[in-house]
Amino acid sequence: MKPEIIVVTAAYGRDRIGELGGQQAVVPIVAAAGADGIEIRRELCSEAEIQQLPALGKAISDAGLTAFYSVPEALYTEEGALNPRLASHLNEAQQLNARLIKYSLGHYQPGSDDSPLRDGLPLTLVVENDQTDCGTLAALNGYFSDNAPVGMTFDMGNWLWVGDDPIRAAGKLASFVSYVHVKAAAPTADGWRAIALDEADNLWRETLALLPSDVPRGIEFPLEGGDLVAVTRHYVDLLREV
Repeated sequence: MKPEIIVVTAAYGRDRIGELGGQQAVVPIVAAAGADGIEIRRELCSEAEIQQLPALGKAISDAGLTAFYSVPEALYTEEGALNPRLASHLNEAQQLNARLIKYSLGHYQPGSDDSPLRDGLPLTLVVENDQTDCGTLAALNGYFSDNAPVGMTFDMGNWLWVGDDPIRAAGKLASFVSYVHVKAAAPTADGWRAIALDEADNLWRETLALLPSDVPRGIEFPLEGGDLVAVTRHYVDLLREV
């Protein structure tokens, strides 16, 4: 069975999304490219758009796509408590009819109260390795080794930002992964930058080969060009086959 391919709206860039008219305008592009779903980014929503999530969810459903929802916040606060806005974010995700909601890990501490996560959630919740000190292999491995109640979004590129080896991370964490963010990166004078897969070396392929083949794969590298449907379709097809 081929994996589901999810297109992360941020792959088109904030400026291009603004030119198109917002994330809802990206939905027909993703659908025409043959993807299975779309990841809506909360940070790319205006306050007005947050109030219109049901309409966005309907547009996604009408296009035959699955919705994922990404919240640009940590699941655990600096004090080790669950994000106090968790219930509000879950409500937003339900308005969007999202199947999955994603956070970064944040400052998890052993013994943190995670009972609300174990009591049954209305959708799948995952935490991602981000580009901060909380997104290191040590932090994520510690969390998931401590009987974590949620799954993991494995961002293949973000390990490079925090100085970790993606191959080693995949070997340690593959059994916890329920969603993959496919991302390639290249070093620059100012640090790492995300690049399209056709411009990258084989690290992304080698990393992907170590991860579960039956979980959704998200496109989170730059999708650029005059024909966004064509470039998106190219990578949707590629990621279904590798």
